[in-house]
Amino acid sequence: MEDREAPGSPRTDSHAESANRRAARLLRLATYASVATALSLVAIKLGAWWVTHSVSLLSTLVDSMLDVAVSVINLFAIRAALIPADSDHRFGHGKAEPLAALGQAAFIGGSAVFLLLEVSQRFIEPRAIEATGIGIAVMVVSIIATLVLLQYQKYVVRETGSLVIEANALNFTVDILVNASVIAALIMVSQLGWLLADPVFGLGIGAYILWSAWKLMRSALDMLMDRELADEERAEISRIILDDADVLGIHDLRTRSSGRQIFVQCHVELDGQMSLATAHAVTDRIEARLSESFPNAEIFFHQDPSAADTQDDAQAGGLHTQQ
Repeated sequence: MEDREAPGSPRTDSHAESANRRAARLLRLATYASVATALSLVAIKLGAWWVTHSVSLLSTLVDSMLDVAVSVINLFAIRAALIPADSDHRFGHGKAEPLAALGQAAFIGGSAVFLLLEVSQRFIEPRAIEATGIGIAVMVVSIIATLVLLQYQKYVVRETGSLVIEANALNFTVDILVNASVIAALIMVSQLGWLLADPVFGLGIGAYILWSAWKLMRSALDMLMDRELADEERAEISRIILDDADVLGIHDLRTRSSGRQIFVQCHVELDGQMSLATAHAVTDRIEARLSESFPNAEIFFHQDPSAADTQDDAQAGGLHTQQ
């Protein structure tokens, strides 16, 4: 039987190209919006921290500076990942995304350590916070700006399925929680006089950033090391293939992801008496169904005669030898 990758029709290819162009535009706009928002927040938080001397506010300033770095890295990573496959990179450039994520994780982790060192000093020498009203106002503005950006990012994720933008959206979701906790710390210090509330919240934020960096690093390494897709996705792929009436079984299912694209390889067991043309049509049909659930999938099939046919042939050969 033949090894093949079933090609799409010209109409399907044209539709896919149009969808890819739209996805590329949305991804670029999302990264531009992230950079612009993060830069604006850095400017106002820097001014607020200079006035208030709050370590909790400093933690959000560090986080916003990280957001700028992450968003810029994402911009270049997405540009690289969107470059079509060429003669030197037959499987595309999707690995640019996890490479960028790995660098982001290391940078974020280092910044979290710096923040935790600053927090430890504030535990040793508690310090009053000044102009808390300014700090609270800045945090409220930050939350509103981040919410607007987050809604657009979620829209882009729904339309493109981009892991980079999804991770960036998750990062900004964390920012909202961080900003809310800073407001709580500022209120506790100014209204209740709890000076340790500031470093306590800073400690929690720093620890959370460090944990998030580890999660990001682990996800990036999984993609770089070609880890299999989640069990649920593999089960769905198997179900779609086996739902075809002409498929008698499957084996050697292998999957991996590279940026937005996933790759599926599988041996499909068919009737050994089936003609090559019919087998070709069957795998075309299966690929079309898989593409409905996994539109960014690159699918490779190897068509095998079923195990029963192979066994029958072996038995027939044995009988012929005995005769």
